[in-house]
Amino acid sequence: MEKNRYYGTLPAVWQANWIDPELPHDAAERQPASVLRKRFYTEHADSAVLYITCHGLYQAYLNGKRVGNYVLAPGTGDYHKRLCVQAYEISDLLNEGENELIVTLGDGWYRGSVGIDGLRNYYGEDIALLCQAEADGKVILCSDETWEASSEGPVRQNDLQQGESYDARKEEITDWHQVTVRNFGFSNLKADESVPVKEQERFTGRFITTPAGETVIDFGQNLAGYTEIHVPAKAGQKITLRHGETLDEKGNFTQNNFDPGDRNKNGGIPQKIEYICKEGENVYHPSFCIFGFRYAKIETDIDLSDAQFTAVAVYSDIPQTGFFECGNKDVNRLFQNSLWSMRSNFVDIPTDCPTRERAGWTGDAGVFAPTAVYLADCYQVLRKWLGECRLAQHEDGLVENIAPVNNSGSMISNMLQGSAGWGDACILVPWTLYQAYGKKEILSENYDMMKGWMAFCEKRASKTRLGNMRNPYKKYLVDEGFHFGEWCQPDVDNTAAMKHTMMHGNPEVATAYYFRSASLMNKIAEILGKDTDAQKYAQIAENAKKAYRYTCTKNGKIVSDRQCEYVRPLSFGLLEGKEAEDAAAALNELVKKNGYHLNTGFLSTPDLCRVLADHGYTDTAYKLLLQEECPGWLYAVKKGATTIWETWDGIREDGTVHDSLNHYSYGAISGWLFSGVCGIHLDNRRLTIKPQPSETIGYAQARWDSPAGRIESRWKYEQNKLILDISVPCEAEIKLPDGTTEYAEKGAYHYEILL
Repeated sequence: MEKNRYYGTLPAVWQANWIDPELPHDAAERQPASVLRKRFYTEHADSAVLYITCHGLYQAYLNGKRVGNYVLAPGTGDYHKRLCVQAYEISDLLNEGENELIVTLGDGWYRGSVGIDGLRNYYGEDIALLCQAEADGKVILCSDETWEASSEGPVRQNDLQQGESYDARKEEITDWHQVTVRNFGFSNLKADESVPVKEQERFTGRFITTPAGETVIDFGQNLAGYTEIHVPAKAGQKITLRHGETLDEKGNFTQNNFDPGDRNKNGGIPQKIEYICKEGENVYHPSFCIFGFRYAKIETDIDLSDAQFTAVAVYSDIPQTGFFECGNKDVNRLFQNSLWSMRSNFVDIPTDCPTRERAGWTGDAGVFAPTAVYLADCYQVLRKWLGECRLAQHEDGLVENIAPVNNSGSMISNMLQGSAGWGDACILVPWTLYQAYGKKEILSENYDMMKGWMAFCEKRASKTRLGNMRNPYKKYLVDEGFHFGEWCQPDVDNTAAMKHTMMHGNPEVATAYYFRSASLMNKIAEILGKDTDAQKYAQIAENAKKAYRYTCTKNGKIVSDRQCEYVRPLSFGLLEGKEAEDAAAALNELVKKNGYHLNTGFLSTPDLCRVLADHGYTDTAYKLLLQEECPGWLYAVKKGATTIWETWDGIREDGTVHDSLNHYSYGAISGWLFSGVCGIHLDNRRLTIKPQPSETIGYAQARWDSPAGRIESRWKYEQNKLILDISVPCEAEIKLPDGTTEYAEKGAYHYEILL
C-alpha cells in the first residue's frame, strides 16, 4: 500500500462520535473555519490508518505534516444519502509516544454556496468532524468529547465559490474551547472509491496594468484552482485578489461573463481572496475554495517587486490518455482547450463550469463522455457521478437534470426535470464507459436506474397531444413533458424555443432519444443475459422508430432548415439506405448554404462532423472543423481562448463578453479527432482503425493509452502519396482510405497509398 494515500474501506466498528466545534451562533452569518485538535499516545505501529470525513471540508495535519493530498475532501455528493469516508495510511506520520492531530473544517458543499441558485446551508447549518485512527488493528484515536476546538484560527471566512479570508497573524491559536458531541449517525457513510482531487499544473503569473489602471495578473491559462501567494510584507498589510476568466472589451478586469444576477442575494460569486499578512515572508493558498479564472486583479499597498503569484490547477487525478497533433496549430489549440475544459470541470464529479454553477448537469456529461474517455482516465469520476444520478432518481424513474441535486426545490425547478437527452445520460454514459473500458459492472451497477428511466419515458409516451393522435404508433411518440431540446442553437432564441416546447412538445428530439435509449437497452440487456428485457426494448425501439418516422419525416424524408434535424436521425440510425443517403446529402447542402457554418445546438453538435464524414462528405466536415468565423470551433481559438466556451460568441467581435468561458460540451469535437480524423474506434476490446484524412491539415497523429493498450494512428501527405503508420495492441480491423481492409495482429503497420 502506498504510504499516506487513501483507499476504499471503513472501520469494522465506529467507536468515534460526530463532534461539532462551533459555539452557538446565528446560522445566517458566515463563520470562521474551525480548528480542532487532539493529543494522543501510541506505541510503534507497522500499519496505521486514519478514517476521516466531515460535514463541510477538512484538512488534517498529523504531527505538523499534511495527511494525504486530497483537495476539497471529502468531496461532493448528496450527503443525506452518501457521505464518503477517506482512509489514509499514516504509519509514516506517527510518533512513538505523543502525537497531535489538527483538523480544520470549512463550509464546502455542505453549507456553502452551491448550485445554480447559490443556496447556502443546503445540507445543514453545522460543520462537524468524524475520525478514527487504528494502529495494527487497535483503535488509538477517536473524535469525542475530549477534543478541543477554536474559531480563532486564521481562516476567518470561507466559501467554496465566493472565496476565503485569511489572517496570517492568527496562525498561533491560544483560545480553545470544548466540542459538542452530535448524533448524526453513520447510515449514510460510504467508503470512498473515487479518485482524489489534487493540485496539478502550476502557472506563473505575468503582471499587466489595464487601461483602468488596475494591477492584474495574467496566468496564461483558464483553469479551475486557486492562486498561491509568495510575498514579503509587514504584519497587517492586506492583499485582495479577485479572479476572472477574461478581460473586457476595453482590456479591463471583468467578472461580467459569470455575473450571478439573482444570486447576488446569496452573496454573488466574487471569487475573492482576502489575505492579511504576518511579518516577513508570507506563503499562502486557500484551503476551502477553488475558482474558475485566468486573471486575478490585485488590490494592495504592498511593494510587489519580490512577490510571486502562481495559479495552481485543481482537478480529479485523471491522467491524460489521449494525445493529438496535426499540421494546423489552431486545431492543436482547440484540442488543448477541450482537454483544459475537461480538467477544469472534472472536480470529483463532471460539472458544467467552474464559476457560475459548478453543477453536475446530466446533458453535459452525456454529450461529452465519448470524448472524455479518449482524453483522460475518467472511469472512476464518471462512475461516482452515476452513483449520484441513481440517488437523484425519483420513484417513477425520472432522472434529475443535475446530480447531485442542488436546486431550490421550487415548483418551477421541479417542473423542469426529465428532459430528453439529459435524463438519457443515465444510459448513454454507462454505455460509453462499457465500450471504452469493457467492464460489464458499469452496466449492471446502473441497470435498475436505466430501467427506471425507460419506464418513466414509456409512461410519458403513453400520453399524446391532440395534434399527433393520428399517428398509429402514438404510444411510442414522446411529445409530452419538459425538454430543453436542441439547446443553444445559433440564431435561435433559447427562451422562446423552450416556451414553444412546453406548449407544443418536442417529439423530434424526445422520440429520437426514446429510440436511442431503447436500442442501447436492448444491447445492454443482452450483454447482461436479460433476454426478456432485451426483447421488450427491441420492440420499443422498433415502434419508437416508426412513431418518429410518421411524425418527424415525410415518408422517410427530412424536411427542415435546421442541421440538427438531419444529424440526429442519421447518428441514431433512424434512417436507412437511400433515405440516409438523401438526408446526408441534404445536410451537406445546408452546411454549404450556411457558408460552412454549423447551426446545431447542444445535443447534435458532437455528431455533426462524424455524420458528414461517415457519409462521404469529409471535405465539408473539415471545412466545419476549420471554420474561423462565428459560429465555428476556431473562432474562440482566434480570440485567444484557452478553454471551450459555453456559447460560440462568448467574446463577441466587439470584445464584449458573456456566459461561461469554460464549458467542455462543445469540446466534444475532439472525440472526432480521434475517432474520425485518426479513425480510432474501440468497442469492448473490438478495435477498428479507419482514418479519414484531409490535405487541409497536412498531417495528423493520435495516441490513445486505452484500456486495451496503446493505440497510435498517424498519417501525412508527402508529394503524391498518403503515408499511414498504425500501431495496435491487439487484433484490429484496419480500414484504409483507398477502400481496402486488413485484419491485423498486435504490432506496427506502415502503408503508402498513391494519390
